[in-house]
Amino acid sequence: MRDATKWLSKSFTSTASIWHLNSSGATLSFRDDDAPPDNERLILDPESSEAPLAPITFAILIISLVAVCGLLLGSVRLRGIGLGPAGVLFAGILFGHFGASIDQKIATFAKEFGLILFVFTIGLQLGPGIVQLWKKQGVLLNTMALAIVAQGFGLIIIFHLLTSIPGTTASGLFSGSTTNTPSLGAAQQAAAMEGNDVADIKKLTSAYAVAYPGGIVGIIAAMLLIRRMFRVDVPEELSSLQEQQDHVREPIERCCIVVDNANLNSVPFGQIPGIDETGVRLSRIQRANDEMVHAATDRTELQQGDILQIVGPQRGLKRFTPLIGHATGHDLMNGTGDAEYRRVVVTESQALNKPLRELSLDLYFNVTVTRVIRSGLEMTAHGSSRLHYGDIVHMVGDSSSLDRATTFLGNSTKSLKETRFSPLFVGIGVGVALGMIPFYFPGVPFPVRLGLAGGPLIAAILLSLVGSVGTFIWYIPYSANLALRELGIILFLACAGLSAGETFFAAALSSQGIQWMAAGIAITMIPLLTTGIVARLWLKQNYLTICGVIAGSMTDPPALAFANSQADSEAASTAYAAVYPLTMILRIIAAQAIIFLLG
Repeated sequence: MRDATKWLSKSFTSTASIWHLNSSGATLSFRDDDAPPDNERLILDPESSEAPLAPITFAILIISLVAVCGLLLGSVRLRGIGLGPAGVLFAGILFGHFGASIDQKIATFAKEFGLILFVFTIGLQLGPGIVQLWKKQGVLLNTMALAIVAQGFGLIIIFHLLTSIPGTTASGLFSGSTTNTPSLGAAQQAAAMEGNDVADIKKLTSAYAVAYPGGIVGIIAAMLLIRRMFRVDVPEELSSLQEQQDHVREPIERCCIVVDNANLNSVPFGQIPGIDETGVRLSRIQRANDEMVHAATDRTELQQGDILQIVGPQRGLKRFTPLIGHATGHDLMNGTGDAEYRRVVVTESQALNKPLRELSLDLYFNVTVTRVIRSGLEMTAHGSSRLHYGDIVHMVGDSSSLDRATTFLGNSTKSLKETRFSPLFVGIGVGVALGMIPFYFPGVPFPVRLGLAGGPLIAAILLSLVGSVGTFIWYIPYSANLALRELGIILFLACAGLSAGETFFAAALSSQGIQWMAAGIAITMIPLLTTGIVARLWLKQNYLTICGVIAGSMTDPPALAFANSQADSEAASTAYAAVYPLTMILRIIAAQAIIFLLG
């Protein structure tokens, strides 16, 4: 791509103006009836000292126009489905087709930095809850996603062998038919490393853009076909799923117990044998001959006749109650005394990444943490529980003790709304460095790099699990996370579209382009249908869960939106999040592998 070459800088009243865009830049011409012919136009060379910012200014203008037009296009919805940010790609293609182009170095920087922002913010969002998701059905769901990716990879190899398309084109088809933008970025980097020229890389992007619309339609069509094949009743599926979740999930409850066991006299609650295995916590106590209710901790010594209020999972409470005594109908929550309850948000770095046993809140502040809520998931507090930034803890204690413990934990809602940019850029730097490391696998004749798409994603997930190191806290408010993510994908798609625009329509309207579209739809739908049928027939998976895996295996937000529109349930979103990280990494590696193997 050549630099923007000429720029007019002259201000006067004109009766007409023409803006001509071509592959070399922009020329603005003004006609003034009163001006002498020799002074009709003033051209400035952007490489001269007189107009050093012309290429940058022009690039900002074009990217902004592409973004606005693309977002308007993406907001158009047909039967509830729209392109969303992907509309920016097609707007960029249109602009590029009609001659708009920007400096190659500027485009490369904007595209790669946008990709990094996109994948890094996704990793930060998914990281904190990913362990809990994987503990449930993580292995099964990720195996399904792996099968989808592997089938798509095999189909693109077969298509290459049958048609002899170049490796770059095959990689573009793979990324477009699976609607995976980061894999496109990884493929472009791999193609550049292999010495492919600019024309080959443009064909790669064109193949991606040609296959992308069929990918979106094919994903949704696969969901609808599975629904029709098995005559799925969505409300019935939702009811069945809720029954399964109620059976598996152990709700945290509280109950009151009278101490009957004389062997527990003067024994601290935390030293009762087997207490850790039950997951039970003590919050309040009413002594045998006292009507007042007091806050209690693990250090509280028990006496026969005491009434305890304990909190824990249902099975833990049933196991623990006979060891102590018997349940009673008392409710110490309504009793008179100095015990109070408070919800506190963890925002102080001194409380992060340390187990509750080490924090010793009961010793230093005379309070008990009974529950921890993280990413919407409620858990019983254990001595080994580590607090993360943004966790909500339930504490019981007297007023002054709760005040001191609250100050220690932070409880600053203002800081939850702040975006810390220093940790953000440290994480991005770590991710870029990680993406440059070559990994060698047995039997693979080339090194695999995570690149600028996979490296930042893995770094973000790992750093979000760590939570903090010293004063560096990897937490971004959801609204800021979403804004940075959208900005990143818009920059990437705008520049990718502009680059592909010159060759897109020539490719799409040719017999070869029609062949690409047909191959892309097959690469999209065959793996989804085969995996979906197996999951339904043999694995007995819920339809909403299958839809979530389908959308997540394609890392496709519009498909997830369609899946969610079928029922008021988080099942699809949960499955989507469970398979998204592994799928993203696999697709990034697969896109590079296609370049290296078929190049």
